[in-house]
Amino acid sequence: MTRVAIIAALEREVVPLLADPRWQRDPKPHPKCVFVWTIENAVLALAGMGGQRAALAVEAALATGPISKIVSAGWVGACVPGLLAGSIARPSTVINVRTGERFPCAGGDGSVLATVASFAGLNEKRRLYDAYGVGTVEMEAATVARLAQAHGLPFSAIKAVSDGADFELPGIERFHTAEGQFREAAFAVYAAFRPWLWRPVVKMAKGSKLAAANLCREIEFLIQRYDSVS
Repeated sequence: MTRVAIIAALEREVVPLLADPRWQRDPKPHPKCVFVWTIENAVLALAGMGGQRAALAVEAALATGPISKIVSAGWVGACVPGLLAGSIARPSTVINVRTGERFPCAGGDGSVLATVASFAGLNEKRRLYDAYGVGTVEMEAATVARLAQAHGLPFSAIKAVSDGADFELPGIERFHTAEGQFREAAFAVYAAFRPWLWRPVVKMAKGSKLAAANLCREIEFLIQRYDSVS
């Protein structure tokens, strides 16, 4: 039976997917802030933002049983002007900006995804677009691709744009924890006393919600395709 491992960062990215009661929480113990759900022909692992956390998610997914393919899924920021929130990207190449490594993605749309070490603001998005021609940016896919390659497994990526190329939210990186989580409550208090952040916060919330809905729809299509060949 074919079985796909879906690696994401945050539960917020996949809330619509987990509304399906067929997904069952893996009862085995995992490291702090590593969460695993399974369904008949798929496993979903979340461990937080960043490469180190993505590696823990891949390890947890592989521990659940045989895997046929690994997919990096989640939110991305757009680097290409005009790429709107909610758009789906299926990159053909993932670049690790820190090391220069490039990883091919099966079934890509020709676009390039950059993996960076921290949140990319407006200037960084522009730099990545100018330097590498990337369409989108995030923090986990290159690690997932490298581990898939190390295990001899096919790799692909499904990403949903949560914020456009012209979007920036100053100070957001300080709410990123060591476990790769985002301190939503603390950020809400921080933003509440800074009226100039209200508009971008609302914009980010709307974009993220739309991105989650569209991302989960694409993941469901992927799982259905796996059902058809199992």
